[in-house]
Amino acid sequence: MSCFSSHLLLLYNAFNHRACPEVWTLLISRTRQLQLDMDRPNMTSRVGPRTANTNGTDFKPREKVAPHYQMSASLKSEVRKLNWVHLLIWLLVAAQVIVSHFDLVSHDTVSIPYQWEYPYLLSLIPLLCSSLSLPNNNISYLVISMISAGLFSVAPLIYGGMEMFPVAQQLYRHGKAYRFIFGFSAVTVMYLIMVVAVQVHAWQIYYMKKLLDSWFDATQEKKKK
Repeated sequence: MSCFSSHLLLLYNAFNHRACPEVWTLLISRTRQLQLDMDRPNMTSRVGPRTANTNGTDFKPREKVAPHYQMSASLKSEVRKLNWVHLLIWLLVAAQVIVSHFDLVSHDTVSIPYQWEYPYLLSLIPLLCSSLSLPNNNISYLVISMISAGLFSVAPLIYGGMEMFPVAQQLYRHGKAYRFIFGFSAVTVMYLIMVVAVQVHAWQIYYMKKLLDSWFDATQEKKKK
């Protein structure tokens, strides 16, 4: 704006016959510079030159995310959901063990736990390791979680299925139950919990294995770069 004002001042002096030849030379130079400035395209304007076949707003479709990053986010979401279900199952088993151990209620109301329930309480270890591995993509914690899930989650459930089978068989054949949880057969309640727990832990291990593969792919890609 100041350049344009000075140009008008020079033009005014020249037409009032007060300009020397140097002023005329400066006036011609300023006029040419002003013409070049007006012809130069405005780079901040939407009317400036653009790449063909684009209006300048199609940057989102050109954004691409590597497939393993998308898969990692999806698998993390699934693992977190399963971890919450795992925690709920663990709390149910822990509640029975605590109530029975401290004699908070009568054993006729909540029966004493089966032997498999005690080692199953250690399934909190793979649950914690899995939760710690997700925020920072910690491969070590995830591997520990997978191994300990087999030892402290799946193995006690397999043992529990064999432990309770004779009791379940007797209940099915003779209709006799010796342990109860709030009026329901304890073996029936615990078998229902076990069926859900087996599916949860199987999906946990499956998704953690897929997540581990995804993290390895991301690590290999970084090394190549």
